[in-house]
Amino acid sequence: MTSPSPAVDKPSGPKPPIPLSVITGFLGSGKTTLLNRILKDPQVADTAVIINEFGDVGLDHLLVDQASDGVLELSSGCLCCTIRGDLVTTLEDLLRRLDNGRLDKLARVVIETTGLADPAPILHTVMLHPYLMLRYRLESVVTLVDGVNGLDTLDTHEEARRQAAVADRLVMTKTDLLENEDADLVPLLARLEKLNPAATRLFSQRGDATVDRLFDAGLYDPATKIPDVAKWLNADAYDSHAGHHHNHDNGSHNHGPGHSHHHDHHHDVNRHDDKIRAFTLSTDRAIPASGLEMFLDLLRSAHGPRLLRMKAIVQIAEDPSRPVVIHGVQHVFHPPVTLEGWPDGDRRTRMVFITHDLPEGFVRRLFDSFTNTLQTDLPDAQAMTDNPLAISGFTGPK
Repeated sequence: MTSPSPAVDKPSGPKPPIPLSVITGFLGSGKTTLLNRILKDPQVADTAVIINEFGDVGLDHLLVDQASDGVLELSSGCLCCTIRGDLVTTLEDLLRRLDNGRLDKLARVVIETTGLADPAPILHTVMLHPYLMLRYRLESVVTLVDGVNGLDTLDTHEEARRQAAVADRLVMTKTDLLENEDADLVPLLARLEKLNPAATRLFSQRGDATVDRLFDAGLYDPATKIPDVAKWLNADAYDSHAGHHHNHDNGSHNHGPGHSHHHDHHHDVNRHDDKIRAFTLSTDRAIPASGLEMFLDLLRSAHGPRLLRMKAIVQIAEDPSRPVVIHGVQHVFHPPVTLEGWPDGDRRTRMVFITHDLPEGFVRRLFDSFTNTLQTDLPDAQAMTDNPLAISGFTGPK
C-alpha cells in the first residue's frame, strides 16, 4: 500500500505588512513626471499607485485595461487606483483583491497627494485604522521640491514647509532649468537643511531618484529584513545640524540663537522657518517604561498637532537588552515595536523630532522630568505625575 503524500504545510500566522509610501510636493513640483518615470521600472511591478484624481495625472500611455471601477491595470504590472471616495475603502479593496486571489501579489502601495495637501492626514488614515495598521506599514514620505520656484513656495505656503519637514526623501526637480545649478541651489538646499536635516536629498535630473532610494526608508532593510536603526533614525544628521545636539549625560546643550554656529547658509532664514524645529535627544540611561509612557501621552495629547514627526529607539529599564522602537506623526503613534536586540550596537536612547511651534527646550525638560534626569529648579517626575498638565508650562512659542 502506497503511503499517502505528506501534507504541504501552508504558511501560518499573519502576513507581513505591505510597505506604504506617500509622494507629496507642492503644485507644479513634478509628481506626475516622477510617477510616469518610476512606473516604467521593473522594480515597481506588483505596486499599487493611489492618486487623488485620475484625470489630473498623465498616466494614460501606461494603461492597458480597466480592471474594475476606479482600478486600472498598467503595463508595468502595477495597478492605478483613483480615490473616488474614502482612502480607507481603496486600501481595503486592495487587500480584498489580494486575499481572494484577484491580485497575485501586492509588494508596495504608493499614495500620491494633491499639491496643496498636508501629508499628515493621509498617514493618520493608516495609523488610526486598526485593520489597516496591521496590514500596511509606513515605509517613506517622499516630497518633491521645485528647484526653480522652491524658495518662493516655502516662503508663501505653510503646506509646502510641512511637506518638506515630514519627508524621509526630498527630491529636487526641474534643476535643469537653472542657469547655474550648483550656485542657484545653495539657498534652497540650506533652507531644506534647516527644515529637515535628516532627509536624504535626491536630484531627479541627475538620475539618482531611483525606486530603491525613494522608497526603501523604513526601519527594516528590504534585502535582509533586519532592522537598520541607524539608517532609519539618521540621528547624526541632527547632531551636525547647526549644533542641535543634546546629550543628557555629558551636560552638552543646544546653543541658543545668539551663538555663532558653523552655518554655511549665507542667506536670511525666512521667519516662518523658525516655527519648525528639527532636533534629537539622547541619553545613556535606561528609561522606566511608565515614565516613557507618561512622557509620550502628555506630548501627544497636549501638543500633538505641533509634533510633526517623531522617531525613537529607547532603552527600557525593565528590559534593557531589548530596545523599543517608536514612530509617531502628530498625535498618532504606531504601536511600539520591541526588537530582540540592539542591531547597531549603540544602546543609547535616541529620539529625533520635527516640531512646529514646539521648542526643543520644552520637549527636553518634559522628557527629563519623566525619565528621572535631575534638573535644577524643575519639578521631578513625581510632581509631573501628580499634576502634569498644570506644570507642562507651554502656552505657545516664545
